[in-house]
Amino acid sequence: MDVEKIFHMTGGVGNTSYAKNSSLQKKASDMVKSITMEAVQQVYLSLVPESIGIADLGCSSGPNTLSIIRDVIGAVEGTSQRVTSPAPEFRVYLNDLPTNDFNSIFKALPDFHRELREARRREGGLRHPPLYMAAHPGSFYGRLFPNKCLHFVYSSYSLHWLSRVPPALSDEKNRGTINKGSIYISDSSPPCVAEAYLRQFQEDFTSFLRLRSQELVSGGRMVLILLGRRGADHIDRGNSFFWELLTRSLSMLVAKGEVKEEKLDSYEVHFYAPSRDEMEHEIEREGSFRLDRFETFELEREEKDGESYGTAVATTVRAIQESMISHHFGEGIVDGLFENYARILDEEAAREQIRPVTFLLALTKL
Repeated sequence: MDVEKIFHMTGGVGNTSYAKNSSLQKKASDMVKSITMEAVQQVYLSLVPESIGIADLGCSSGPNTLSIIRDVIGAVEGTSQRVTSPAPEFRVYLNDLPTNDFNSIFKALPDFHRELREARRREGGLRHPPLYMAAHPGSFYGRLFPNKCLHFVYSSYSLHWLSRVPPALSDEKNRGTINKGSIYISDSSPPCVAEAYLRQFQEDFTSFLRLRSQELVSGGRMVLILLGRRGADHIDRGNSFFWELLTRSLSMLVAKGEVKEEKLDSYEVHFYAPSRDEMEHEIEREGSFRLDRFETFELEREEKDGESYGTAVATTVRAIQESMISHHFGEGIVDGLFENYARILDEEAAREQIRPVTFLLALTKL
């Protein structure tokens, strides 16, 4: 599959949309907001730009991206007041793949600007500095912006998505996959599967760092939030376990004859949960950034009103994966698949908590 043409979060504001099912991502960004705002303030204090370039890479759709942009603008303006310097103009670039629902973001902009004006009135009628906001579609594994036009890059829950399914998973002889019966690294996967995913992650993450180093000014900062794993073992009761349960859910449809076995065998996710050592190694090897902070944290179980844990997680995963699953298996299986998934999640969570790991990295361009 051509990931760049197919993959996107579910758009709109319906019950299965990303906009309605991204509260867990918002919770994570709020948990580490102080670190993000500190990085923004430091880049402003060290460079004092008259025009500050900010990019949200993998912005998706829904309220989360405008929420973080509002916080960033507030942090810069508050810092400029403390040092009695005029607030800079803001150039904000919202990036995601071309299939992203950018329209829903821009429909929310009138309310966003009104809230900014009202906040300034409450703070004493401060003048509204110029704010220029634009969509910038394209893969962040390619070049996006002109040289040295950015001061701050933010990316939340995006960099664990690879640019493609690792090509080394393809079994050219049998025209299938070497990872039959699994959609990610599992206990039944041969060792070369984990090696293929690691190589693809190394290629992608190195490209990301190299290209952002060209687009950021010297002293510019990045804050990256992504899913990861605690140690060398790829199989844990965290991020890899969610994929194992989704594989089980698909296998149930195979057993019912609703999905062909070869369809399951030929499906792999373009996801990788790196370890801290793997990330630090690539940052050091690429050489353009200094790693200032590396935080590891877990989110508590989330249950929405009237929904079980399994249903809440299943609707979140559906909002993220529906585009890829529908393309490969057909739209007709989606409802049944995620009903199975929710039920299995509840059964497993009753036995033992599932603990996905999230990383935060704060970096400075050398």
